[in-house]
Amino acid sequence: METITENQKVRMIKKLEKMFGHIDYKNPPELCPVRDVLSVASDQWSTLIVLWLGYFDTLRFNKLQKYVYGISNKVLSQRLKILESEGYVNRKAYPEVPVRVEYNLTEFGKGYVEKLLELTEWMQTHSPRVRSNPEKYGIR
Repeated sequence: METITENQKVRMIKKLEKMFGHIDYKNPPELCPVRDVLSVASDQWSTLIVLWLGYFDTLRFNKLQKYVYGISNKVLSQRLKILESEGYVNRKAYPEVPVRVEYNLTEFGKGYVEKLLELTEWMQTHSPRVRSNPEKYGIR
């Protein structure tokens, strides 16, 4: 009889086999779904932007910048354009003076937030361990 831990390990191995088992390592594919998706939406700023947009239904640029502490106007603007072009974020501009622009998540972006929350919960649980390891080795 297998334990829950053994079942989890078997499921993980099957998923990894499905993901990587077909790859010819001498001729790796140019397209990599993992790399392609993570490169767009998992840098520190994009992750925070998406999480804040998941928390609030709609945010204007200045509010978003306030919540994503430390991000510059330029970087926030660039990341929002990329997230919009990749389908994570909707941008709506209103014909007012000054122009009012609001951002919210697409259905695709909301699905990403659901998965991202699992990872961020894991991060919060294990943050003390991760933060202490570099100190043991004199890296920080």
